[in-house]
Amino acid sequence: MLAHALCHKKEAFKRPLKSSKTISLIRIKSIAVIEVFKTYLKTKSQLSESDIDTIVAAGHIKKVRKRQYLLQEGDVWKYNCFVLKGCLRTYSVDEKGNEHIIHFALENWWAGDRASYESGGTSLYNIDALEDSEVFLIAKPVFEKLCKEIPALNDFVNALLHRSFIAVQNRIHTNISSSAEEKYKRFVEQYPQMLTRIPQGMIASYLGITKETLSRIRNQTSKDR
Repeated sequence: MLAHALCHKKEAFKRPLKSSKTISLIRIKSIAVIEVFKTYLKTKSQLSESDIDTIVAAGHIKKVRKRQYLLQEGDVWKYNCFVLKGCLRTYSVDEKGNEHIIHFALENWWAGDRASYESGGTSLYNIDALEDSEVFLIAKPVFEKLCKEIPALNDFVNALLHRSFIAVQNRIHTNISSSAEEKYKRFVEQYPQMLTRIPQGMIASYLGITKETLSRIRNQTSKDR
């Protein structure tokens, strides 16, 4: 019995381990990805190098596979989420099963459900990945503590929220006052990088028009060139 047990222990030690080279490559990739966030903070805020390092140390990287959920309707959103790589979408589903997309987030964008985050209530939305993605997450209590300790971060967040409010206000105005053609033209002008990465049906949902209408507009646009 003892010999049998020792044999099994030896077998266990024979399991392949990651080489130091593989571990180094993983670390290099993680460092490269997090540099996206650090560069963003350097260019968009007045944060010092030390402040940025403190913020980075407070969060973690999460990989989100294509079609995997980051948030599901009925859950509570508890994070500040920055997209390092990939593309996320935020959407709701009505009682007929129709999807209504309210937001896309590519690299260097923030994602999440602000209403659920602030209130602690359950979310009305789903967030999933349209591509294999990586995000940087900081939990709400940790982030709020950082904002109290780092005035420059608090200023940055307030400015970010103001810009977000203006963007939402502009989108509402566009949706209620613009034609389908005008909505698409504005989308192309504002987010040209999304045209090749997001399915046309999802763009139509975001614009609040049918896929057939979007197809007609795109065909007409091609003819006018």
